[in-house]
Amino acid sequence: MSHPTPAPLFVHTLVLGSGAAGLNAALQLHRRGIDDVLLLTESLDGGTSINTGSDKQTYYKLGLYGDEADSPGDLAATLFAGGSVDGDIALTEAALSARAFYNLLELGVPFPQDAFGQFPGYKTDHDPRQRASSIGPYTSREMCRKLIDELRRIDCPIRENRIAVRLIVLSGATETTVSTPMERRIAGVICIDTDKPLDSCLEVYLCENLVFATGGPGGLYQRSVYPAVHLGGIGLALEVGITAQNLSESQFGLASVPFRWNVSGTYMQVLPRLISTAEDGRSESREFLEGHFDSREAMLEAVFLKGYHWPFDVRKIAGSSLIDLLVHRETVERGRRVFLDYRTNTPELDFAALPEVVRDYLGKSNALFGTPFERLCRMNPLAAELYKNHDIDLAIEPLEIALCVQHNNGGLAVNRWWESVNTRHFFAVGETAGTHGLARPGGSALNAGQVGGFRIAEFVAAKYRDWTLDRAAAAAAAVRATAALGGRFSANWPTERSALQKRMSDFGAAIVSQAGLDQVVQEAWDQYRDCLQGRETAPSVGDWAESLRTDVLCLAHAVYLESIATSVRSGVGSRGSRLIIDPRGEPISGKLPDDWRFVPEDETFRERILETNYLSGEGTRHSFRPRRPIPKSEAWFETAWAAFREGKIFEQD
Repeated sequence: MSHPTPAPLFVHTLVLGSGAAGLNAALQLHRRGIDDVLLLTESLDGGTSINTGSDKQTYYKLGLYGDEADSPGDLAATLFAGGSVDGDIALTEAALSARAFYNLLELGVPFPQDAFGQFPGYKTDHDPRQRASSIGPYTSREMCRKLIDELRRIDCPIRENRIAVRLIVLSGATETTVSTPMERRIAGVICIDTDKPLDSCLEVYLCENLVFATGGPGGLYQRSVYPAVHLGGIGLALEVGITAQNLSESQFGLASVPFRWNVSGTYMQVLPRLISTAEDGRSESREFLEGHFDSREAMLEAVFLKGYHWPFDVRKIAGSSLIDLLVHRETVERGRRVFLDYRTNTPELDFAALPEVVRDYLGKSNALFGTPFERLCRMNPLAAELYKNHDIDLAIEPLEIALCVQHNNGGLAVNRWWESVNTRHFFAVGETAGTHGLARPGGSALNAGQVGGFRIAEFVAAKYRDWTLDRAAAAAAAVRATAALGGRFSANWPTERSALQKRMSDFGAAIVSQAGLDQVVQEAWDQYRDCLQGRETAPSVGDWAESLRTDVLCLAHAVYLESIATSVRSGVGSRGSRLIIDPRGEPISGKLPDDWRFVPEDETFRERILETNYLSGEGTRHSFRPRRPIPKSEAWFETAWAAFREGKIFEQD
């Protein structure tokens, strides 16, 4: 079916996506006098921010309690220490941390404070202080709700039921190739309005600025803790040559399967039994951790620490992360199912004999008694109630889990104002912005998403307030892009999507091998080429949209797999949340089969960042660059004041 190009709607600044990051970007743009802002989203109730959490979902910020010293420089050093992080980004996220946190407080997010107005914190993973805060399992959901309330109060236009299917880029070269950095610019986006008939469902939005807030790559993996309603849209940016970085760095952890949720924190600290069964979920039940630790007490300590150390971390494969590895063996290699069982204690559990760190924590929590479920109800009743609200009663049934993808620490490459490094007027924020590197403190992603909104709004207000878009050129590019979409449909999109998701989970997840990656990268590109051959007539708007989204997901999974393969082939080794298996490597544990050996990390790569560009018709280019150091904060007040007054702070190095 031919789809004529609809008349474009011109919008000064378009926000694509309605997670916490996109919502705050829209709000801050309005506050800085950018009145022509439009937010497009599939659904305000969709996406990761409003549908995910954990036992005590963390917001990581500057320390704001008591007499423990903290500063933007100290927080930046913590963010930078994870490796493969740009120092200017780390310092910016640290400097605006308190500002973003207080903004959420003013909007009504009830972060706990004491009688004196201080904000107590706790330690999260990769955190040397106690900077973390939380309002319970649904921290990001409450952030979204308060931000939505404020946007509605100020009458910010929001259009739901829009699925983005193509970005429009103008360049000195061709529309879909990379030219000299910063010669290219964004021009708009093509969407499908799923409420309209098939012959009139396309919409074209042309814009001066685009804030890309489509979230992480939730649709890439079969074993995933991303909500099923969230697919992500980074493939749209990759498709038009926007530079990405650190796509090889993702975060994985144990999560429940029937209802997608991280089983971090209290879910593990109460010492549930880990059991596996045959495929039927009932027969051959066994506690499969036994025999892999020096003692039962060491095993229980590892289970407890898994709550603190929730992300799979190769530096802990001899300790708490060995549990993730053993879950992977049971589920992926042996085809069994793994469950957390809160109904009964591990046989012969002796509270007095527990390791000191476990006994001390449970004792201070008044939880040295009963079953794991009873301890969970004592320590964190909201965590127990959460599953009951999703028709899973932990008091009477085990909880199925798997090692799942949780977050992409990489994403699109941005500067310190969250603008793309190779496409002007295009800003990435939230999980689509690749600002995190290898190992970030838990909860820092929520802070980064909020900080990005402030930075984008300030830059747009100062530098991109006037219209500079060549409207005729943008409209012509929209016609070409619409023509490329017309008639492209495959009725096999569910099968194609399932195939790419399985490939990513089997070969591009937490545990990979060079041989496996070499096998599947070409398969991924072959599948993408097959996807583009679809020339059937779509039976419905929904089917056409999902087919086009599958094409973009297929491209993204090929680029991601190639980035992972490039990292492995370059000798980066096992690091962050990915273990590289190699029969010639070092043994993981004397209690595992001898073929379970791994490639150690080459720590020199922590000083580098892997950049990736997909060039339509030319393939994908990957290259390592040095990461930018943390800038020195040595400003003299009067000169800093002058630079601020004169707008010099917006100049790029």
